[in-house]
Amino acid sequence: SMGKYILGIDQSTQGTKALIVDKKGRLCARCDIAHKQMISRGGWISHNPEEIYAGTIQVVKNVVEKAGINKNSLVAVGISNQRETTAVWDRAGKPLCPAIVWQCDRARKVSDRLVEKGYGDVVRAKTGISLSPYFPASKMAWILENMSKARELTDSGDLMLGTMDAFLIYRLTGGRDFRTDYSNASRTQLFNISKLMWDDDLCEIFGVPEKCLPKVTASDACFGETDFDGYLDEKIPIHGVLGDSHAALLGHGCLEAGMTKTTYGTGSSVMMNVGEKPVFSENGIVSSLAWKLGDSVNYVLEGNINYAGAVISWLKNDVKLIDSAAETEALSYEAAKEDDSYLVPAFTGLGAPYWDSHARAILCNMSRTTGRAEIVRDAVECIAYQITDIIKAMEKDSGSKIKELCVDGGPTGNNYLMQFQSDMADAAIHISEAEEMSGLGAAYVAGLGIGFFDRKTLFQGEDRKTYLPEMSHEDVAKKYDGWKKAVERALIKN
Repeated sequence: SMGKYILGIDQSTQGTKALIVDKKGRLCARCDIAHKQMISRGGWISHNPEEIYAGTIQVVKNVVEKAGINKNSLVAVGISNQRETTAVWDRAGKPLCPAIVWQCDRARKVSDRLVEKGYGDVVRAKTGISLSPYFPASKMAWILENMSKARELTDSGDLMLGTMDAFLIYRLTGGRDFRTDYSNASRTQLFNISKLMWDDDLCEIFGVPEKCLPKVTASDACFGETDFDGYLDEKIPIHGVLGDSHAALLGHGCLEAGMTKTTYGTGSSVMMNVGEKPVFSENGIVSSLAWKLGDSVNYVLEGNINYAGAVISWLKNDVKLIDSAAETEALSYEAAKEDDSYLVPAFTGLGAPYWDSHARAILCNMSRTTGRAEIVRDAVECIAYQITDIIKAMEKDSGSKIKELCVDGGPTGNNYLMQFQSDMADAAIHISEAEEMSGLGAAYVAGLGIGFFDRKTLFQGEDRKTYLPEMSHEDVAKKYDGWKKAVERALIKN
């Protein structure tokens, strides 16, 4: 018999990736296609949904060819997507304008106005997220306020508003299915995460008609069928959809309460599965849904930092202390142990758990021993310190100690950083060899949805590299205390 395979599509910010996964959950091949980052003079960031759709079809063809498999041996597809990026299209599937990318804050006037009107608390209580222009509700409101064509189509019931997963599903199914999953819905600021439905009050506050929103569907259910514009001889089910961070959480096998993953990218996302009841943070951490699998829902706590890998890019491109990220490991080991300088990378303010958008970056506590190696080490360590801040806040919120962190992303190749992270967080660090955690998670959720994988063996995977805490408690306390004092200096309120 012919081998069967699952296709994973990760529609991310920089491009679209396709992966092919076998019966054991192993990656057979992957391909990506980049798309244009459209940045206006005013700093608006947009993507062309037509370009992304065409890229999706093409990258599927490319990956099948690369894997050298029969295209008709694909049995299902799962999709993960850049979260919060918002598209608007008509019943024929034609976008009305470019998609508004998650990082774009053109809707700031909308969110500021709603905060002034006193809606901040109700939005946070229902959605677990503070009112902000980065989430789709404000972006959708901006579209409806600024595009007369969008308002006209609302009246005729022909307007579709959704995140990139919903747009792709709509187009891949030829307009038959207008759906999103629970993880993506929970990031819109229009979905009540306790009642698990679109919220009438929120729709009214933002002025977004519920009839323009997709049907919310369990993350491992069937979202429709596609043949990728006639490429396949038979249609296959789209049997799994997750936002990219949620897909990575699932890819790591973090299916139980207390399991936590950290993705080290340009920024960094820390996500903790808190189980079947929501935990609303007292410490500046966001609450969302992990997913709905079958009939059961899991919730997460999530914290994001803006400057992880981006600090290393700054060292390389702006202050030119290094020629490549790879040099940071050796330089960190070379740095003088007695030098206790700190870098707080608040280049664009500080996110979780501080939420001070006016904070500014500082390099402090320098002495004559502070040179190139020490500054590079400070930059590497500040990544681990920021993640530790989030982990400590999550431990407070959830009332449970995080004993293990599953990690992925480029910077996990740095031994110094990983050991330091283990010491500061006082946790075992498990590194996944797979670089494409979101795409794998998408493939896994689809395969689990159709019963293709054995759930018991799927996450036992390859041997993971593990780091365990080694530093003395006194040294950890001293270093972390120094970090907290440095952050206090960076915060503007002083």
